[in-house]
Amino acid sequence: MATKEKTIQLLDRHTAQKPVIHPIRVMQFGGGNFLRAFCDWMFDVLNKTTAFNGSVAVVKPTETGDYTALREQNGLFTVALDGIKNGKTVSEVTLVESISTIIQPYTEWDKYLALAGLPELRFIVSNTTEAGIQFSENDKITDCPPKEFPAKLTLWLYHRYSYFNGDKDKGCILLPCELIEDNGEALKETVIQYAKHWQIKQEFIDWILNCNHFCSTLVDRIVSGYPTDRAPFLEEKTGFKDKLLVAGEEYHSWVIKANALVQKELPFSKTDLNVQFVDNLHDYREMKVRILNGAHTSLVPVGYLAGLRTVKESMDNEVVSNHIFQILATEIKPTLTKFSSNEIDAFIDAVVDRFKNPTLQHFLIAISLNSTSKFQSRLLPAFKDYNQLHGSFPKRIAFSLASLIRFYKGSFNGEVIAVTDDKLVLNFFENQWKMVENKSQSVTDLVAHTLANKTIVGEDLTKYKGLVDFIAKSITAIDEYGVEECLRKNRKLI
Repeated sequence: MATKEKTIQLLDRHTAQKPVIHPIRVMQFGGGNFLRAFCDWMFDVLNKTTAFNGSVAVVKPTETGDYTALREQNGLFTVALDGIKNGKTVSEVTLVESISTIIQPYTEWDKYLALAGLPELRFIVSNTTEAGIQFSENDKITDCPPKEFPAKLTLWLYHRYSYFNGDKDKGCILLPCELIEDNGEALKETVIQYAKHWQIKQEFIDWILNCNHFCSTLVDRIVSGYPTDRAPFLEEKTGFKDKLLVAGEEYHSWVIKANALVQKELPFSKTDLNVQFVDNLHDYREMKVRILNGAHTSLVPVGYLAGLRTVKESMDNEVVSNHIFQILATEIKPTLTKFSSNEIDAFIDAVVDRFKNPTLQHFLIAISLNSTSKFQSRLLPAFKDYNQLHGSFPKRIAFSLASLIRFYKGSFNGEVIAVTDDKLVLNFFENQWKMVENKSQSVTDLVAHTLANKTIVGEDLTKYKGLVDFIAKSITAIDEYGVEECLRKNRKLI
């Protein structure tokens, strides 16, 4: 008997038989891949597993574009998530139904302001890039709309304040996702700056400060976008043609600095979502930077010089992956004193699983962008703390630094390395390696000059006893034996 082929329909609420059933409780600035596969996916989980009962109104932050596809699909889209969890491959395909409204304020200003009159609207989410939270004197209170996102938000909040006559219960909970430190505080300060610049009455400013909750957040999920290669398979599986199909990793983390009231209103504790409410976001940011980002920066030059080209290939290499694990477990973990051993181990395990994700192609050369500044922010703090704790420098981080210096020569085993960094950095290494090539200085001299250059490594590292000699010997050994052989026990470098 012939199998009946599944009909592929264009995705919208009619074809999917998914009418809007939740009132608008969330206003979201931005409708890009990340917010849809992160926040909107989470709000969808809340609706399907708790009594949250809220849909999302997406507001276009910029003048260009209209989120045409999102309008055509009535806010529906599919999220495909894959990864490694506890050593096992996981895969999930979800139809996200949380978005109910799309607004372009440059052409629908009145519709945008009308959202302020919805008493049930309580949450405001944003992801307007790191440059999105900024003040401009050119924005006027009479603009419809002003250019900057915080200016649009300030006018909306003032409209809400006026509509409800300053009702203390009509404030909002704001959850900015922009990748800047203390993003909640930054957004609040910019809103207040606009209110003062426009000479709005003090009572409104007091309402902003006392009746609204600006929560700083830390977000983490890799969202790779439309999965071109897998789209036909996923469309066959779902039965829908979805222009907004978005793929990402299974791993997700949302750390929110918030009080008990916010925690109660966002019932994430009743789900399996990896959302944490904390009092101190700085400690979590430090753990993420040192472990996740530090692992990337440690891995790139070591893996690349070992002939590997992606994170996944590197993690499949027993010697290289062991090197990264040892950095995390024995050199970075001891420097994170604000967390329990179990918390740190769980995060390390999650990072290792993410690096092994077979569906994500992370090219080492792409991650290598500006590796010198990344060393300073991601590895140098742990390097210094480790030295203070143990009275000696961490040898594995030092080996990764040696590999980084060798990587910046711009070639290895006859192949050109497309190093990308600030021009001053590139010129420095070009000159230093030329002097080694023409024998006007030794590798040890090059290392000493590099470690003394604060632009390259952040501070004078020649003060660490034995470090110059260790890195020089490591570079020489890399050229003579190769990275993998250097990391094996019989070389006794580490």
